[in-house]
Amino acid sequence: MKKAQLMTYWIATALLGIGMLQSGIFAELRTQQWIDLITPLGYPIYFLNILGTWKILGVIAILVPGFKLVKEWAYAGFFFAMTGALASHLACGDYAVKAILGPSGQLMFIILSWYFRPASRKIVSVNQ
Repeated sequence: MKKAQLMTYWIATALLGIGMLQSGIFAELRTQQWIDLITPLGYPIYFLNILGTWKILGVIAILVPGFKLVKEWAYAGFFFAMTGALASHLACGDYAVKAILGPSGQLMFIILSWYFRPASRKIVSVNQ
């Protein structure tokens, strides 16, 4: 793997990890900012604990060596969570910059981290 690709992977993964860990912790703590964010979207408050727990576990899965299949599920979960967040905001008419750029930025980090991950973190198909 080229040095530039490896740097892209680690930068994207670090930014993804920081963003998801931070939002997962704040969701778990049920901060007023997060309550104000999800309530207009129609989600119940307890949804923050579910989302927060899975975000924190997803960050751990992506950063810990090994467990390639779990990493794939974590990337998929992050992708579904961020596309769901973006769709929820748009469907509710929330076109604020923060509502659009937050999930979109994380989507970019998810895709870059997944695409540039080293071979040691990929599942290799037997049928290739």
